[in-house]
Amino acid sequence: MKLAVLFCFILLIVLQTDCERGTRRQRRRMHQRRLRKSSSFHLRANRQLEVQQTTAAPDARLPTANSDYSVEENIESLLSNLGVESSYSVLPGKKGYCFVKGMIMYNKAVWSPEPCTTCLCSNGRVLCDETECHPKACPYTIKPEGECCPICSDAEQESINKLHKQVPPPQMEMDQVAIKEALQSEEDEEIAEGHKEHKKETSVPTKIHGDGERTERKLRPEKEGRSAHQPLYHGRREEEESKEETEREGEEEEEEEEEEEEDAIRGDVFRMSSRVIPGTPRGRPRLPRSCSLSYRTISCVHADFTEIPPITAPEVTNLELVGNSIISIPDEAFNGLPNLERLDLSRNNITSSGIGPKAFKSLKKLMRLNMDGNNLVHIPSDLPSTLEELKINDNNLQAIDEKSLSDLNQLVTLELEGNNLSEINVDPLAFQSLESLSYLRLGRNKFRIIPQGLPASTEELYLENNQIEEITEICFNHTRKITMIILRYNKIEESRIAPLAWINQENLESIDLSYNKLYHVPSYLPKSLLHLVLIGNQIDRIPGYVFGHMQPGLEYLYLSFNRLSDDGVDLVSFYGAYHSLRELFLDHNDFKSIPPGIQDMKALHFLRLNNNKIRNIHPEQICNAEEDEDSALEHLHLENNYIRTREISSYAFSCIRLYSSIVLKPQHIK
Repeated sequence: MKLAVLFCFILLIVLQTDCERGTRRQRRRMHQRRLRKSSSFHLRANRQLEVQQTTAAPDARLPTANSDYSVEENIESLLSNLGVESSYSVLPGKKGYCFVKGMIMYNKAVWSPEPCTTCLCSNGRVLCDETECHPKACPYTIKPEGECCPICSDAEQESINKLHKQVPPPQMEMDQVAIKEALQSEEDEEIAEGHKEHKKETSVPTKIHGDGERTERKLRPEKEGRSAHQPLYHGRREEEESKEETEREGEEEEEEEEEEEEDAIRGDVFRMSSRVIPGTPRGRPRLPRSCSLSYRTISCVHADFTEIPPITAPEVTNLELVGNSIISIPDEAFNGLPNLERLDLSRNNITSSGIGPKAFKSLKKLMRLNMDGNNLVHIPSDLPSTLEELKINDNNLQAIDEKSLSDLNQLVTLELEGNNLSEINVDPLAFQSLESLSYLRLGRNKFRIIPQGLPASTEELYLENNQIEEITEICFNHTRKITMIILRYNKIEESRIAPLAWINQENLESIDLSYNKLYHVPSYLPKSLLHLVLIGNQIDRIPGYVFGHMQPGLEYLYLSFNRLSDDGVDLVSFYGAYHSLRELFLDHNDFKSIPPGIQDMKALHFLRLNNNKIRNIHPEQICNAEEDEDSALEHLHLENNYIRTREISSYAFSCIRLYSSIVLKPQHIK
């Protein structure tokens, strides 16, 4: 009996749920019919679309659709979504990299953007942590320049610093024991001073008849004084002893005054004990004018130097000599900076003949060398084997031979853009020793083919602004780790790309072929491709099934500024990318209607169709009414077409969550 009651109860719950679902569907259908039949709602929707088109107005407000398909009057600003939109310059690299102030940080890279802050690149996210300072028990603290945490100090230090601003005091790290000793010595000196004053107050002048001279001596207390029955010669001996003590005290006072004067000249804060405190730095190095010191970095930027200034500072790790007129680097130029890790000599007039053969030999810890914007004709010889980054952009390099980069097996980044390099003067074995190279920039040179002998460790290759015409089958045979290839502004045609050039690459995710001579979207693209940039070509057709072999599937496709029209795209053009495509840029083409297949792109969240010749937007060209709730579309650009906004169906954009994400104005009038 109990089981029967329980079964009936469950059955009632199931029937009630089915009835509620059916009621919701019926209400939805009736509501859509009312929307279609209601002319007043059409007028209201048109007015809302017109308001929405005024994207340039900062106070533009747009309605939002809620869950029960009613239009609310509470509105949101267009400006709230501008920061989410993509741009043509977006070309993500390998997953896990971080882009920080124009620099690419590899996964697990650690750097310090400023004192007391350490950052880590963790799978594409930048995590920064500040140094924690423990509280000090001393009454007075100071924070030396370049240090993270305050240190204990005496109250008199601030006043001494004010008196000696001309000569900055050395940076001194003192532990609690040294401070107590300094304070104790000062207290002892104060007690001694008090005893002296007391003796002066209790002393009276006494006449001693000896050798006709008049002297004065101090009367001692009764405990130490001479008794009445002592003979006179005892008094003379005491007088002589008193003289000697007075002379010794005078000499000691003079020595103390001289030491104080020396301390004042040196700018010392304390009269330290003879014990040396471990870890105490020697002080600031002497710098030339126009140079500054900050956190182990000496900066001499635009200081009008014609030669490298002589600097002795073993503690310094970074030296910046940007924008001077330096011509040469002698052998002994950096002998006083043995711990340099980063050296920036960019934008000078350094020539290859002006660099001594041992100029960089003393830099055993150098990791980053920047010589952009000089007059070098070949790569400097005998560079430190510790180098991880070498930049020689915008010089006049004429050749790279087999030995130019030898022994640089720790080099990760090599930039040689803006030179006179080509496949003729670059030896095929020039890169063979670069076992750790990941990031190679050879843009703005004179290459006609992909350089040979690329390191097997290469992950990102930049060859923009060359004269490359073809991509052969052997170009990337040994670069199985490559993730990004930039080939924009070359002379490549789709027929000159070999079928096996890169189709079997398993890690290649990004290709930029913008501003070449392509007429079709290239076939035989890498099956691992995620980002494809084809802006500024003459493409008029997307062949069918061109993306069908890709796994997991293309995510970003940029086809702006081409010649695509309605005849060049059909349903099978995007086959293989319907489930994966997130951004599709088709702006500045010749479309007269919405391309087919848009409504079937399940992952699409950004669509650009602005600056075409579109006249009408029919129902279900962009949104599928039956699957509105599953749509991911967030941004839609349709401005600068020939659309009559008053004739747009009221539910043409029903799948877009915010009407403020739709840009319709301005439109051409014709």
